Amino acid sequence: MSLPTNDNMQLQHLEERAYHIRKHALRMGAVQGQGYVGQALGVADVLAVSYFRALCYRANDPHWEGRDRFLLSIGHYAIALYAALIEAKIVPFEERETYGSDDSRLPMSGMASYTPGMEISGGSLGQGLGIAVGMALGLKRKGSDRFVYNLLSDGELGEGSTWEAALSAPHWKLDNLIAIVDFNNQQADGPSMDILGHPDLVAKFEAFGWHTQRVDGNDMAALVAAFDAARELKEPKPRIVICDTLMGRRVPFLETREKTHFIRVDEDEWDQAIAAVDADWAARGGTINAAI
Repeated sequence: MSLPTNDNMQLQHLEERAYHIRKHALRMGAVQGQGYVGQALGVADVLAVSYFRALCYRANDPHWEGRDRFLLSIGHYAIALYAALIEAKIVPFEERETYGSDDSRLPMSGMASYTPGMEISGGSLGQGLGIAVGMALGLKRKGSDRFVYNLLSDGELGEGSTWEAALSAPHWKLDNLIAIVDFNNQQADGPSMDILGHPDLVAKFEAFGWHTQRVDGNDMAALVAAFDAARELKEPKPRIVICDTLMGRRVPFLETREKTHFIRVDEDEWDQAIAAVDADWAARGGTINAAI
């Protein structure tokens, strides 16, 4: 994607995209009165950098062979990816109001057969990185120079299949594979570190042969630097960016709400959450977009 040349302008552009992504997600959540909006708010900055800095794609041709592939391993994060796809104009804006409805192309869990830009279907967790390894290897054998990005969760780091894939990627020298971990330290049974801790996670991936970075996933400048470094690395090895994020980011009353896997949002709180995102953006010098 092309961006303004000035560094500060680039960051402001990405911050605005993340602001829009958060609003799209909240608007969709309000349609059904539910959705994994805590994750969507937390990972919005990561998605903004992915779709408006890192990825090569054609919005009007989601199956273009020359595209980078973005794989959502975490199927229940679909509302977050839909928000990014809407912002990227891969999914039409007007479909936002159909989220989760019968015959919608935006079901509550990601389905590749329904949604433009959705590369794989969500479901059983821990499958995405293995699919990404196969896809990256296939692209290499076809002589393609495209990248495969795979967004997975910290909870998926407890899946054996994830580590099998993590072992195989360096074996095949998959320098076209960039994994992204949304580390919000929350899963269905409680904090991820309490369920199955991941001490020395950077050292683990480095020992497996990955180029590894860990950054604040809600710090736009840090994300840009990490994504750029991952893509520009010359060593023949896979790359991973571990992103520490905060569920509910930019909505103060959701940031501090007791949470695990699913943040409860009451009926009267959807508009409050949208207003909070607007107020936060205005406080950071942005212009509120009432049409979103």
